[in-house]
Amino acid sequence: MSSRNQENFIAKIAKKANEDAKKRQTGPIQELLTLTAPSRLSLASPLFSNSAESLFSIYVATNGLPAPIAVKRSFPMYRMCRACMDVLFLGVLLLSGFSPAQTATSETLMLDLPRASQHALVSQRIGITDITVNYHRPLANGRQIWGKLVPYGQVWRAGANENTTITFSDPVTIEGQPLDNGTYGLHMIPGENQWTVIFSKNSKDWGSFTYKQEEDALRINVKPQTAEGHDALAYDFDEVKPDSAVVTMRWDKVAVPFKVEVKVNDLVTASIHRQLHGLNQYYWEGWDDAAGYFLANKINLDEALKDEDQSIQSEERYDNVMNKSKILEAMGRQPDAEMFRTKALNMASPLQLYFYARQLQADKKQDQALVVYRSTAKKFPDYWTTHLGLARVYSAQGDFDNAVKEVKMSLTGAPDSNKPNLENYMKRLQAKEDINR
Repeated sequence: MSSRNQENFIAKIAKKANEDAKKRQTGPIQELLTLTAPSRLSLASPLFSNSAESLFSIYVATNGLPAPIAVKRSFPMYRMCRACMDVLFLGVLLLSGFSPAQTATSETLMLDLPRASQHALVSQRIGITDITVNYHRPLANGRQIWGKLVPYGQVWRAGANENTTITFSDPVTIEGQPLDNGTYGLHMIPGENQWTVIFSKNSKDWGSFTYKQEEDALRINVKPQTAEGHDALAYDFDEVKPDSAVVTMRWDKVAVPFKVEVKVNDLVTASIHRQLHGLNQYYWEGWDDAAGYFLANKINLDEALKDEDQSIQSEERYDNVMNKSKILEAMGRQPDAEMFRTKALNMASPLQLYFYARQLQADKKQDQALVVYRSTAKKFPDYWTTHLGLARVYSAQGDFDNAVKEVKMSLTGAPDSNKPNLENYMKRLQAKEDINR
């Protein structure tokens, strides 16, 4: 049966059923008939993106229930004549040409089988906030998408099959507009020069067919961009930064981006407070981690100092004493910072001293680093990183022969996992290359 004949046949069934319902005053069935009428849904509709599904599957998928139960729940006056229902379902089955549990693409309503528009998930963490887009990927298959398969000016599901959803684990801002944490139905209204992106509080529907504007949590307007061809619709996270990312929908040759921003420092600070109310409060590492975060981001330095003192009170170690010196330095308290730095270095192991000197070199403080390498040699003369430190001192002076000797001594005590790097240093030194560069 041709698509035109199918549509005419559906219309006749709809008209007959509606007339019978009115005669018997059996209650409203118009919503069902309107949904299945050709004016609202043809077999070439974007509902299916790639395939003409049977009317039976439309009915069941729309209501989410087996047909008789769906009618009973959707239409309270369930006294429709059995003959009327038989006519309706006979037409459905004739159109489908399949068993009632099977669609025109051999997809069933009962089994988990491949779908024409495949399911996809894409996630991105910004700070400690997780953002997830859950969607299905229709294929263009050479069709004209924008303005035809997906009309301009009409609400579109921004994917295929069930609602496309987007989930935020924390409050965010979308293009500068605040949006609370939660899961939202993602819809779009395409336009040639401007698109509307809709975040709906209703995320459980099938597509956009029951979308209601009063359920909007947020609407934003964005400009579409020209993109390389994408046969399969895709969502990506672009321009990822410490506190933001751009979510981009791409299909065919159009890209629709919108920027998501997160107040990372505020959220992390609140999270730190919650975490330190638990078992973490009893260990030095938790307080030290908190202080280290504030120091690295140059925020809440007074709180960072208190947290580091709490860490030291739990267990005094090189790590937290050195971090306290760095916090004091960031606060401009240089004498106090120097005092705690000296204390930390006196507590340090040879490995900690080596890495401290390497950090100084990374900070372009070469002379200070060389002083630490020399002082370590006096305190821990036989440790393998001590010899490597002295090799760096000799290398900086251009004394490559003594530098090679120190690396050889380092090799005798180094763990096997470190020996390949040491052998590489030796080759560089033998080639008269400064290993500090």
